[in-house]
Amino acid sequence: MPFSLVPTRVFDRYECITPALLRQMGVRLVISDLDYTLAPKSVREPDAALRAWIDALAAEGIRLTILSNNRSSVRVEQFCAALGVDYVGHAGKPSTRGYRDAMTRAGVTASETVMLGDKLLTDVLGANRCGVRSLMVEPRGGPVGAWNHVLHLLQRPFKRISRRRSE
Repeated sequence: MPFSLVPTRVFDRYECITPALLRQMGVRLVISDLDYTLAPKSVREPDAALRAWIDALAAEGIRLTILSNNRSSVRVEQFCAALGVDYVGHAGKPSTRGYRDAMTRAGVTASETVMLGDKLLTDVLGANRCGVRSLMVEPRGGPVGAWNHVLHLLQRPFKRISRRRSE
């Protein structure tokens, strides 16, 4: 299994990742983190922009599955139910188990899948370990707490490498 902390691509936010781009990449499944990727952790319900983005994905035949490390599944279950999307909870990212489970459920291969997330040590590393392209976004609501500020500072060089590669 490859060990890389460099994301395939870096975006400011999920809205920058268009269905046309994903279709061009041959994507049929977007596995996404929830907290700070699609919504700040404090947000309990999906907003209209997220619903519209997911509807646009579905219109192009692209499925979304949430992959979450949350200890409690309550928020993730409620959020996903409101969106009508599948989720894999207690994923243990960067373990590849959750990624493989999501791909099996969707009937797709790693080459047809991308992982969308905001953290290198969980989302990007796990995706890279199982051969899934990793799309990284800046955290929605910004990093919260001292530890997250440190993590996001440490991520900068890896994001810079990714941006240079995709230019």
